[in-house]
Amino acid sequence: MVSRIEQLINEIEEFIDSCKYQPLSNTKILVNKEELEELLVELRLRVPDEIKQYQKIISNQDAILNEARTQADAMLQEANAQTNELVNEHEIMQRAYAHANEVVEQAQAQAQAIVDNAVNDANNIRQGAIQYTDDMLRSLQTIINHSMEGAKGRFDAFMSSMQSSYDIVSSNRNELSGGIAAPAEETTQQDGQNQPE
Repeated sequence: MVSRIEQLINEIEEFIDSCKYQPLSNTKILVNKEELEELLVELRLRVPDEIKQYQKIISNQDAILNEARTQADAMLQEANAQTNELVNEHEIMQRAYAHANEVVEQAQAQAQAIVDNAVNDANNIRQGAIQYTDDMLRSLQTIINHSMEGAKGRFDAFMSSMQSSYDIVSSNRNELSGGIAAPAEETTQQDGQNQPE
């Protein structure tokens, strides 16, 4: 069953894939900030709910262990009851003692197996919940990183545009300053040509 968090991550990935590339770029995209923020807000709200669900599953391990202990106690009581019934006579008592020991050993082995399985199941559930939560957080971290890279790309593009404008203004000023100096030099040359020889 796909969780809402996984659905949201898929929607965010599809949203990013649907974004248009910036002009003259094959890596940087234009992102609708409001749409992405809505998806991230819902994702942020969903994460605690699903973590609580997995914590509830983990807490059930106590119930599993208690049930295993209850079953083990019932087996031991049944073995003791059978032993008490078989100890009326000496001959029967000897057989009952051997049989009771076998029943007790079997009950203890079964009880230990139930407890071991319950502990393993609880640990597997807990590890699965931790791994799942870490995977969700890693996906969220990747999305945030992409958003940060997109913002940096837009800032770099803005600075590049400003630098280009600055270079154009500087170039125009240099051309103007060259034009201002030229008439003074032409006047000097004309004065020199008008001098009598």
